[in-house]
Amino acid sequence: MPCRRGNVLRTFRSRQSPFVSRNIYVLALESSADDTCAAVVSSNRKILSNVVAHQFQDQEKWGGIHPMISTECHQKRMPGTVRMALEESGMDMDSIDGIAFTRGPGMVSCLNVGANAAKTLAAALNKPIVGVHHMQAHALTPFLTSENPPQFPFLALLASGGHTMLLLATSPVSFKMLANTADVSIGNAFDRVSRELKIPWGEASGSARIGAGPMLEKIAAKHPTSNPYSFPELPLAMQGSLGFSFGGLVSSVQRLITKLGPAATEDSATQAAIAHAFQHAAVGQLQEKLMLALRSCERRGIAVKTVVASGGVASNMYLRSCVESTMKTLGIAVQYPPISLCTDNAAMIAWASMDRFLRGDVDPYDITVKPKWDLGELHAPPE
Repeated sequence: MPCRRGNVLRTFRSRQSPFVSRNIYVLALESSADDTCAAVVSSNRKILSNVVAHQFQDQEKWGGIHPMISTECHQKRMPGTVRMALEESGMDMDSIDGIAFTRGPGMVSCLNVGANAAKTLAAALNKPIVGVHHMQAHALTPFLTSENPPQFPFLALLASGGHTMLLLATSPVSFKMLANTADVSIGNAFDRVSRELKIPWGEASGSARIGAGPMLEKIAAKHPTSNPYSFPELPLAMQGSLGFSFGGLVSSVQRLITKLGPAATEDSATQAAIAHAFQHAAVGQLQEKLMLALRSCERRGIAVKTVVASGGVASNMYLRSCVESTMKTLGIAVQYPPISLCTDNAAMIAWASMDRFLRGDVDPYDITVKPKWDLGELHAPPE
């Protein structure tokens, strides 16, 4: 059956005429990795609901994200997550103006769960739809949450389980990649080192669990920072170069654990020292690249006043402290979304879609996901 995109677009544009002064409401879905998310957000920056179904208990035995397990969890939980988001917002689908979803990047099977749910709802209910770039949404979250959102241009440090990148943001749809990871992401490195150190995942609240990265941070905090390591300091990778690499750091930790033997994982003080040394080196790499990026912008005459740090790893308090300390010496402000919105969520997806909905620039119902999606390919607004 041919897609009736034109009818939907005309209906939505008519409903959103500039002469009609009311908020619009977007239902958004996110399923790019291991969190099943749904949210309802309004165009006046109100988060009416933000539901996240974690997979910690399902993924713990794998020590990270298992794509097949994650996909199955999304399939089981997406309907209930959407239902809960609507209930918590006090709205029904008749009141929803548009549906957004994470189009990419991410794991293709996981992305398809959210995309298919969003497209089916939109087609059945004659609602417009917008596919959103996951990393764009992370970068723009402060525009939803901050009373003093950053001014363009700003640097966006996006650190998560799937990505580590530094971007120069010059508009909501214009991002220049300054640094990307040559191998694994910082979040992936945290997961691997946590697994090597045999750090168990911990209790959060009730029966919920917290994952490998947060548990490594917790263990690392037990090491007295005034104490020197009883082993050589772990090296920073690619010093002087605008690029990230965490694979070598993970290998260095693995070699250290092998050298130290059982004490590395069985002696709590040694385990904490290794965790702290790894975290120090990983965050140190972020600090160095931020400095290099700022100098690069300065040489090009680009005045950057703010760094936005987002993504799941940006909820790490040690990272926040170090980045803030480094940027303070340069007079650069640092903004973070609230911790609940640093990790994957659908509220940021809704907000990132809002401008396109307001302009009537929506996608067809046969839109496909983009597991690999360059930020430079974002949909530019029509002139």
